[in-house]
Amino acid sequence: MPTATDLVTDLPADFEVFGQAVATSMADLLGGTSGQILAKNSNTDMDFVWIANDQGDITGVTAGTGISGGGTSGTVTVTNSMATTIDAKGDLVPGTGADTFARLAVGANNTFLRANSATATGLEYAGTYTTFTPTYQNLTTGNGTNTGRYLRIGNFVHVTQKFVFGSTSSVGGNVSCDFPFTAVSTSGNLNMGAITYLDAGVKGYSGFANLNSTTVFALLVNDASTLYLGNASMNATTPHVWGSGDEFYVNYVFEAA
Repeated sequence: MPTATDLVTDLPADFEVFGQAVATSMADLLGGTSGQILAKNSNTDMDFVWIANDQGDITGVTAGTGISGGGTSGTVTVTNSMATTIDAKGDLVPGTGADTFARLAVGANNTFLRANSATATGLEYAGTYTTFTPTYQNLTTGNGTNTGRYLRIGNFVHVTQKFVFGSTSSVGGNVSCDFPFTAVSTSGNLNMGAITYLDAGVKGYSGFANLNSTTVFALLVNDASTLYLGNASMNATTPHVWGSGDEFYVNYVFEAA
C-alpha cells in the first residue's frame, strides 16, 4: 500500500495486494455452513475453525438405576430399562429388592393381584380355586370319592366339598370335618353355609355346616321333629342310612385366623 510520500504508479495493483493480505490473515473466518459455530483451533491469533453446534459443558452421561446406555462423546442414547422389561399387555414391573425389579406377567382373566412374600416379586395373581382333600372324622372314604376346593382372599375363605359313597364307604359316629385353615375363635356355634344330603334315587335333605371350634366344623341336618326347626348331627342313620351312590355337598364360608 503506498504511503503518503510514495509516488503512486499502479493504484489498482497496490489495492489488490492489500486485499490479499487481509484475506490471508483472516481466511479461517471465511466459509462455514448453516448452523455451524466458530471455535478456536489453536492458540495462534485469528486461528478459528467452523464446527457443528453441539457443544456444551456436559462431558458424559452415566446411566443410573432403571436406565441403560449413556456415553462420554458424540450422540448418546439412554433407555428406560423398566419400560423394556415389559413384554406384553398388562405386565407389571414390581421391585424385587433394593434398586432391583422384574417383570410380573399379567394374570388370567378374573384373577386379582395380592401380596405373597414367598414369590420373587412379593406379588402374585390369585382367584382360582385350589383343590384339597377334606379330612373327616367318623367317615371312611373307602372306594368312594372325597373332593374339595377353596378360594382364599386375605382371611376370607370359600370352600366347596363333595363326598360320594362307594360300596366300602362307611359312617361311624357324628361326622365332622377339618377346616383347610385355622378359623378365628368364636364365642359360640356359627352357621357357615349349606349342606345338601342326597339319598340316591330317593330324596334330598338339607342341613348346614356349623363352626364349633377353630379347627373343626360339624355336619348338621335340619330336624323338623319339634315345634321349632332344630338340628341333628349327620351319622350312620341321619338323615338316612347311607349306601353306595349316596352323596352330600358342603358349601361354606369362614374367616381364617
